[in-house]
Amino acid sequence: MSEQDSQNTFVETKSGSSWQLPAIILLALLAVGGLGLAWSNSSKLDATKQAVTDQVKAVQTSVQSDVNTLKDRVAQDEKANADLQGDLKVVTDKLKITQSQLKKARAEAEQLNTDTTSKITALDTSVHQELATKATTDDVKTVDTRVTQVDTNLNKTISDLNMARSELGTLIAKNHDEIDVLRRMGERDYIEFSIAGKNKPQKVGNVSIELKGTNEKKNRANLALTVEDKTTEDKNRSINQPLFFYVNGSHLPEEVVINKIGKNQISGYLSIPKTSAQPATSASSTSGK
Repeated sequence: MSEQDSQNTFVETKSGSSWQLPAIILLALLAVGGLGLAWSNSSKLDATKQAVTDQVKAVQTSVQSDVNTLKDRVAQDEKANADLQGDLKVVTDKLKITQSQLKKARAEAEQLNTDTTSKITALDTSVHQELATKATTDDVKTVDTRVTQVDTNLNKTISDLNMARSELGTLIAKNHDEIDVLRRMGERDYIEFSIAGKNKPQKVGNVSIELKGTNEKKNRANLALTVEDKTTEDKNRSINQPLFFYVNGSHLPEEVVINKIGKNQISGYLSIPKTSAQPATSASSTSGK
């Protein structure tokens, strides 16, 4: 090789080495920068994933809490529905019993009217037969006396039958004289009472009656009735409108009737069927004749 060729080769080699080193350094810097950017993006991605995971867990916890709350409400609603159905069945059963008692009472009232009419007819026939067979003056006088008595009883019985009847078939007395008529029939016990002043419970027979207020213009009164330690309030009770109630062991109702209403005072009677009558006297007084 000539000296000229050697110089050319050295120049070319030196020229090539001068640009390779900066290129290598540049590539290294780019690689390092790319690694740094990749690491930064990876860190941000991990942070984002963790935040998303935390949000998902929070949403799951909230949803589970809402589901549990909804389950509890559904369980409470089902229990309340079951209780309401039970109460409805009890009310329905009691209503059937009340309707049956009402039907029975009406039938008994009709039978009472029939029996009373039959007795009056039989007694009248018997008296007329005695008049036809008795010839002496004394006998005629005796029979006349009996006829007069029969007529009196007949008129009173007719008067009794003209009394108003309650929905359960009981006769309603409007004053002391009519109460005496009902007493003589012997089917029920009657205890008259008079209450003056509000909020003063008064023992009448086997119950306690408390006057809560009166409306003289409308002839209405508010009462509190205590039967066997159970108190029930009754509002706007009218004159001669029976208030029925039952006591344990009796299939027939007792009734409270108000005959007169004044300013913060009332008077009336308690009617007790013989089959369930209790030894009792009114704490007030039996109103005078």
